[in-house]
Amino acid sequence: MNSTSLPQSAVAAAVQRLFRTESAPGVLLFVAALLAMLVANSPMAGAHQAFLDIPIVVKIGAFEIAKPLLLWVNDGFMAVFFFLVGLELKREVLQGELSTVRQAFLPVAAAIGGIAGPAAIYAVLNAGDPVAARGWAIPAATDIAFALGVLALLGDRVPRGLKIFLLSVAIVDDVGAILIIALFYSSAPPPITLAIAGAALGVLIMLNRSGVTRISPYLLVGLVLWAAVLKSGVHATLAGVLLALTIPLRTRGKEGEAPALQLERDLHPPVVFGILPLFAFANAGVSFDNMQFADLAHSVPLGITAGLFLGKQIGVMLVVIPLVAMGLARLPSGANWASFYGVALITGIGFTMSLFIGSLAFKEEFAAQLPVDERVGILLGSALSAVAGYLVLRYSLHRRTRT
Repeated sequence: MNSTSLPQSAVAAAVQRLFRTESAPGVLLFVAALLAMLVANSPMAGAHQAFLDIPIVVKIGAFEIAKPLLLWVNDGFMAVFFFLVGLELKREVLQGELSTVRQAFLPVAAAIGGIAGPAAIYAVLNAGDPVAARGWAIPAATDIAFALGVLALLGDRVPRGLKIFLLSVAIVDDVGAILIIALFYSSAPPPITLAIAGAALGVLIMLNRSGVTRISPYLLVGLVLWAAVLKSGVHATLAGVLLALTIPLRTRGKEGEAPALQLERDLHPPVVFGILPLFAFANAGVSFDNMQFADLAHSVPLGITAGLFLGKQIGVMLVVIPLVAMGLARLPSGANWASFYGVALITGIGFTMSLFIGSLAFKEEFAAQLPVDERVGILLGSALSAVAGYLVLRYSLHRRTRT
């Protein structure tokens, strides 16, 4: 037997175990973000940027899409991520934890508070600066992979009710982010592209209403929808959500798994283990060259940090406490106020969606007017929320198991 086979097999087994754990997506996101920052602050920084700037052109006749690699990641691959979010949302609303008013009431209310709180704090700190004010939505969303990854570090001590609540809040947060992108970070679409997108969406709805369960027709028409939305000025990732909502969740008496469930199962591994780490590597490369501590006090990173770390927990708790006190809602099963507060802290992990909204809020023409990098606030606010939430949960759940 080769002497190197045992160590290699041990490493392979360890990697396989990691990918089977609930914390794996969060770990990979962290590693990708850390690698991006290391590269951005090394002699390889220029090569990294040149790699992201590689032009990629797709041309069919007179139709052409020409973008650098970075925008193919953000507009193309992330559309697949939003497609998966749409599939999860549809399943949760029709069959899952958001399928009844009673089940959905608390996470929806908490998510609304968790969006309003950070936005308000950021808006106050950046009032009077129209460029900086564009980033008001950056601290509004929760990163599902990182948030669930933190809970996974605590193992079976976390009550199932808390996990379901956090997942539901994160999904509603994503819906809120999608609406914000559509309403505030998209330009007015030209009539021709809007007409093509509308026609494609109409065909998708007809396929659904006609009982078509083959996946390929939906994906082909969905590609047309994505291209039309991309050209329209409305952010292309929204096409992923619209396509997901038309995928059948039931087979109407036919045998086999529903297309939406099949796609959700098949897409989950490549999205969480491929697309999201790639997005993090492409977008989290913050350079600390010539950065001073005083830069953190600038209203943009300060507003994002305060929004994620303070605004999220304040917004969630200010909504939930009165609802529970008045008897209109109950805490998730197995939770007490201390452990619930820990989860409220974890909702401040905004990494992926915050980076995404930041890339839209401060496009090149606006980023040039900012003296600081907004991503510093995202990283700091998310890190504070993750560490504080983990510590509060570890302490509160430890006490809970001993009482």
